[in-house]
Amino acid sequence: MNSDETLNAALVAQANEHFDDAERLYWDVLKDRPNDPLALHNIGTLRFRSGDYKGASDMISKSIAANNNAPEAFSNLGLALAAQRRMDEALTAYNKAITLRPQNPETYNHIAVALMDQGDLDGAVAACRNAISQQREFPLAYYNLGVALQRQGKQAEAAAAFRDAISYFPAFPEAYCNMGLAFMSLGKRDEAIDAYKKAIELRPNFPEALNNLGQPLNEVGRLDEAAEAYKKATIFRPTYSDAYVNLAHTLRKNGQLGGAIQACRDSLKAVPTHAKSQIELINLLRQACDWRNYDADMRQMLSMIQDVEPFIILAAPSMLTEQLHCAQKWASRYGKVEPMVHDRSRQPYRLRIGYLSSDFHLHATAFLMAELFERHDRSRFEIFGYSYDRDDGSDIRKRLIKGFDHFVDFHSMPGDQAVSRIYNDKIDILVDLKGYTSGARTEIMACRPAPIQVNYVGFPGTMGADFIDYIIGDPYVTPMKDQEHYAEKIVQLPHCYQPNDSKRAISSFMQSRADCGLPETGFVFCCFNASFKITPPFFNVWMRLLNAVPGSVLWLMGIQSEVEPNLRREAQAQGVDPNRLVFARAIPLEHHLSRHRHADLFLDTLPYGAHTTASDALWAGLPLLTCTGETFAGRVGTSALQAVGMPELIAKSLDEYEDRALELATNPEKLKQIKQKLQNNIKSAPLFDIAQYTRDLETAYKQMWDTWASGGSPKPFAVGKP
Repeated sequence: MNSDETLNAALVAQANEHFDDAERLYWDVLKDRPNDPLALHNIGTLRFRSGDYKGASDMISKSIAANNNAPEAFSNLGLALAAQRRMDEALTAYNKAITLRPQNPETYNHIAVALMDQGDLDGAVAACRNAISQQREFPLAYYNLGVALQRQGKQAEAAAAFRDAISYFPAFPEAYCNMGLAFMSLGKRDEAIDAYKKAIELRPNFPEALNNLGQPLNEVGRLDEAAEAYKKATIFRPTYSDAYVNLAHTLRKNGQLGGAIQACRDSLKAVPTHAKSQIELINLLRQACDWRNYDADMRQMLSMIQDVEPFIILAAPSMLTEQLHCAQKWASRYGKVEPMVHDRSRQPYRLRIGYLSSDFHLHATAFLMAELFERHDRSRFEIFGYSYDRDDGSDIRKRLIKGFDHFVDFHSMPGDQAVSRIYNDKIDILVDLKGYTSGARTEIMACRPAPIQVNYVGFPGTMGADFIDYIIGDPYVTPMKDQEHYAEKIVQLPHCYQPNDSKRAISSFMQSRADCGLPETGFVFCCFNASFKITPPFFNVWMRLLNAVPGSVLWLMGIQSEVEPNLRREAQAQGVDPNRLVFARAIPLEHHLSRHRHADLFLDTLPYGAHTTASDALWAGLPLLTCTGETFAGRVGTSALQAVGMPELIAKSLDEYEDRALELATNPEKLKQIKQKLQNNIKSAPLFDIAQYTRDLETAYKQMWDTWASGGSPKPFAVGKP
């Protein structure tokens, strides 16, 4: 065959996907015509197909040297260069292709991908729109347009672009998957579920879609389905570490702590270096009170602080500097949002206060704050409740709704609409009651829908964010000397920062000691803190106390089944009969408060102490012994005891804590005096004076507003002090 015949044979072979034969024939052409541009170009495309991107760009460059007027060659050269991460060169090649053939939608689409890689999202959007203007039915260009818009935060426009892509190519699983992501960002969980399921229908072994499906299922409470989706994602991709971690989160939320721990172990078996899996495993073992590698685990967690969720670090032996660094890293994920414009000249008849939370149901925050909302002075303040969790139908939910002037359910509202609603409500001070705790919607705060934004109650630490102006504390949890460790400006209420509901009922019916699993006689040490707050140093003190006080028992919460055997093992290792640990089951709050009367002394923990549980114990008349910590989370017990007039129950060191506990456990008269003093103080001490507390908080709000309205920047201050 002559060269032309050989070239034609090569083209036929390539068209029929006989790629090895085609390349061999192209090389035969080059023996006679070394600069044949088509043979050089097509060898390059075959090299690209096989993954030899360097060989591809070399051959296509030779083709262009022989003929520099072929737009396809420049476009394909761009693809080969982009595959080598040589983006500037790729864009130069693409632009040359456009110069040679302005009507070139495919190349515009390639340009969009390269620009997205470089972070030029505006350029990528423009390139996609050029491609679409030249070829209306171009699903891949619509898809890339959606991706670029998504990265710009324009989720509604992105969803529309993905819909267009699907309209021209219905069997497009990636478009459905990304449309699901857009819906999630808009708060449209049901639509997201449908989109992810359609992606999976089109591609059953689509691990990303399965993993993404788990999130909305999780958020609407369909935990079993969410777990199943995550499990399938790991089956189709055994090294999918993020899916293992999401599975662990879901199983933990569903009360399956053991299964959650195993999911993390499976993840680390597949990818031993995955940071999120390592951190989550340490966190879960801490919740299970599995301390066999506690010291090493805590050191490892602190060494990975850049990847740790801020709430998790609060219960680690961390310093304020570390907590600030952790929070700042977390806050940076929300990026820089164009600030909304707020009118400083506005002179409202009443300040509009908005409380944002997902805990307006059966939750500790709701029990603390219900009366505060009811007691706000309506002549000076208009109170809005913004809820983004489901209505559980509880009595406390009904009470909360009634306690606000306006109650807005964000549960089904897209995020951008939620932001717009707060902004259009002209909220003067927006108060976040979640911080970085489970279920938070920090992205709403990041958009700054209110001129003044506050971190309050839900998160005992800094959020490290420039979109939060103030943190509400008191002289004990947030001393002014610590201001440098807070991104927010400290506002100190005069007594305890934590509100209390004086209407909390204590049931007149009280279970017997036997019904609670307690012995009929003997001293009852108690700690109803969550299991993750219990740490070896304090547990060791408790075991020494049990050994020193014959017949005494330790009464703990027993929500997670894995906790009991681990703590009983630890007790036995220290010579304590494991049966002297008694585990309480969850019961309604009024009955839980009632059973506090069977306990003699509540023992607090560090580095994360009792918060709502401290107020519960003191309200029920149970003395709380605390040890002052170094951070907000470890000082709440101190704050509460100061506010209830019981400073003698505050220890400055672990040794002092142990000595005082032993003294009270072995001196019945001393304990009786403490209990009587507490009972008397409950009626008059600031801790439970919610009327005065509300006035103090309102004074803080008014000072925040006056500072802002006068053109000033946020600054720390203490209520009642000049």
